[in-house]
Amino acid sequence: MTPDGVERIEITLLLEAIYQRYGYDFRSFAPASISRRVRQFLSSSGLCSVSQMTERVLRDEGLFSRLVQYVSIPVTEMFRDPFVYRAVREQVAPLLRTWPHIKVWHAGCATGEEVYSLAIVLKETGILKRTTIYATDFNEANLARAREGTYDTARIKEADHRHRQAGGKRPLTEYCRTHRGHATMAPDLARHITFANHNLATDTSFGEVHLVFCRNVLIYFNRALQNRALNLFSESLVHGGFLCLGTRENLTFTEAHGAYVPVSDKTQIYKHSKLTGNVLRDSR
Repeated sequence: MTPDGVERIEITLLLEAIYQRYGYDFRSFAPASISRRVRQFLSSSGLCSVSQMTERVLRDEGLFSRLVQYVSIPVTEMFRDPFVYRAVREQVAPLLRTWPHIKVWHAGCATGEEVYSLAIVLKETGILKRTTIYATDFNEANLARAREGTYDTARIKEADHRHRQAGGKRPLTEYCRTHRGHATMAPDLARHITFANHNLATDTSFGEVHLVFCRNVLIYFNRALQNRALNLFSESLVHGGFLCLGTRENLTFTEAHGAYVPVSDKTQIYKHSKLTGNVLRDSR
């Protein structure tokens, strides 16, 4: 067997050990992505092999926490893909407005930049005041940063142009408080966001919501885990609700394909259109 073949077995055993010991399930993550990140962590850890890493991770919770951070490195920024937020503003928000109270599930929220971006759009369209956003992630360190809502001021200023491309009229700095090079998102945004731990690989559906926002998460999953996550979203969405995926993600060849119609192919925003195997209820 080649060294690469041996390493694949080692990584499989590592992921199984993590699941058995800590309950974190990375076994269905895309093999290329998880292998790359495990190798990167190995090279920075001073350990000699993945097998040695497995032995240490089973006994050293601190090492496990660092590994989880490495495996789930978030790639996010405020108003990433501004044309998506413009579509939410122009095509989704007017229909969300028809519900008396709006519930949003932002799955895989990472460190929170895109959650606050969405909250800003909903505020600017006048519906944030009757919206609750449930922002979830399995990584507690990321959730802690998201709850704090404090980011480098330079990154906020860089995002101002994207905010305007997304249809924003006011400077982005008006939605935060700046102090010594850091910007903390305004309380009138944060009070509408509830952060919670949720694992798409192991947990159940999140409840009855009108919009599911899950961008650039499914690309790290294999097909089985993609289908599991999409089924959770369908179970959670009211009939006529919306699903927003990342621009490199789509429903083609997934079990959920027949349950949605595209709002915009470019933005990967879909509207739930059919009652398939799940019992979906319109909450209006």
